[in-house]
Amino acid sequence: MNTSGIAVRYRLPALAGAAIALLGGLYAALLLLGMPVAAPPSPVEDVHGPVMVFGFTGTLIALERAVALGRPWALLSPAASALGATLLLVTGPSYAGRVLMMIAPAALLAVYGALWRRQPSVALLAQAAGAFAWYAAAFLWLAGFTVPEIVPWLVTFVVATIAGERLELAHVALTGGRGPELWFRAALSALVLGATAATVAPGPGTVFFGLALLAVTAWLAVFDVARRTIRAAGLPRYAAAGLLAGYAWLALAGLLWAGAGPVSEGPRYDATLHAVFLGFVVSMIFVHAPVILPAVLRRPLPYHPVLYLPLALLHVSLLVRVALGDAAALEPVWRWSGTVNIVAVLLFVVCAFSVACRGRVGRS
Repeated sequence: MNTSGIAVRYRLPALAGAAIALLGGLYAALLLLGMPVAAPPSPVEDVHGPVMVFGFTGTLIALERAVALGRPWALLSPAASALGATLLLVTGPSYAGRVLMMIAPAALLAVYGALWRRQPSVALLAQAAGAFAWYAAAFLWLAGFTVPEIVPWLVTFVVATIAGERLELAHVALTGGRGPELWFRAALSALVLGATAATVAPGPGTVFFGLALLAVTAWLAVFDVARRTIRAAGLPRYAAAGLLAGYAWLALAGLLWAGAGPVSEGPRYDATLHAVFLGFVVSMIFVHAPVILPAVLRRPLPYHPVLYLPLALLHVSLLVRVALGDAAALEPVWRWSGTVNIVAVLLFVVCAFSVACRGRVGRS
């Protein structure tokens, strides 16, 4: 990986934009949960999903890929998504903010094209499919589709990208002939096809999308090295714990879509979306941070057992939210467990910062 082509000072604005998106998205979540916090002038609740998925997760992914390429022009993607998220938080679902959210994945696709010319791989193909899904979601949102209507594309973006990064970061070996690779490609292709079908024909299309999501999850569960490294120690075990828990949440979302079809509001909508974006995506961010952040910031984030605290809090509070808040329709439990979800994310930031500072002090 080329980490020397872009100076750290040029990476920091995009990273700051991701932080703004995270804080703004979490504040919007408090409003959606009905917590007694002051409402800002702009309707941030209306952009909670896009800000968290595009503005926070998308900016982090695009920034890491820009650093991997090592070309300054690649910063266009994270810069566009970071600026777009800031505009959305200030102005609500404005035209300018949505356009920027469409420019970001277009630039990211160009980054993947440059990386592909350098070294083609199945992992890169999966990540490019994720960038295409981001572009499709942003395009449909700009064209007037509602956020619930573009959810399959949002899910395809994060799932395809993370599946590809698992191949790249964990060096998963595709053993057993061409079967595992064919399974991976077929499942990812089905996921993109399922998102398309869910847009055109939401009823049967969403069921197919759920089945495709289960196929991707099954591939990850079978071939990811986390099944073996969970018996290790230190960072490998921590990463494996977060990965396997995330795959369980992803399977739940696939079952809910495959078994019950489309949903745009209510407890099942809450359970399905947060199974993906909290249980799977945020868990992946937690366990990949010790690998990704040092590459982006050139600052070590050494493993420490304290990182288990926010990871456990995230999954336990999400389980309470889904099982009691959503399934049992206990609104106070849903509200407070959702708030603990937010606390878990903020606690991880505090723990990671403390561990990073402790590591620097230890080396001085």
